[in-house]
Amino acid sequence: MASAVVHYAASALTDRGRKRASNEDAFGLSVEHGVYIVCDGMGGAAAGEVASTLAVGEMMQWLTQRPRTSPPPIEAAEAVNAANEAIYSRSQRNPSLNGMGTTLVALLVEDRRAWMVNVGDSRGYRLRNSNLEQITLDHSLVEEQIRLGQMSQEEALRSPLKNVITRALGTQSAVTPDIFELETEPGDLFLLCSDGLVRELSDSVVESLLRLDLTLEEMCSRLVEAANEAGGHDNITCLLVRAEA
Repeated sequence: MASAVVHYAASALTDRGRKRASNEDAFGLSVEHGVYIVCDGMGGAAAGEVASTLAVGEMMQWLTQRPRTSPPPIEAAEAVNAANEAIYSRSQRNPSLNGMGTTLVALLVEDRRAWMVNVGDSRGYRLRNSNLEQITLDHSLVEEQIRLGQMSQEEALRSPLKNVITRALGTQSAVTPDIFELETEPGDLFLLCSDGLVRELSDSVVESLLRLDLTLEEMCSRLVEAANEAGGHDNITCLLVRAEA
């Protein structure tokens, strides 16, 4: 028996938070092309905003305005390379932007298949049957030490190095993304977010909010509100994508 075709719906929201003077997060989405992206910029002055905006723009252009001639994971890696080159070149030409970069988490969907892509510590999750699973692995110093068994989760939360990321777009001439291939089912709910959300909210709190019977727009608002109420120490961005029969 042939599998039913899966359609997707999406919504996103970004917020400056309660402590930052500006918003250096950016997102892009195209339900038509099955492309969803969240970036969290970093750098002095407005450099982080430049980096995240550049990354989203390059990725969206690469994945929505060109004919796809390669399998999606290869296209995704090429799009990341194009975004990395655009940011790195801009920083090399403009000394005030030197050292800027951005994290990236992206989702590409094609019927019942999906690919999650990440660089840095912006995260991708999937809620299936009311259970939340983190798909991406943070490219951060403390998370890598946790995976090696050299640090506990509790120690990581207290570590002065918890903000140090080990991979980002634009800080080097080349970068390698992680790409995870998934099969989707009707009812799956994907969350892409900057660390401003998950630094404030535990996975169990995020899971409880995603279980609520709300529209995607309402769910995005509830997530951002909860992160702000918990402190809002950073910019907050969440992008939700639901698979529907």
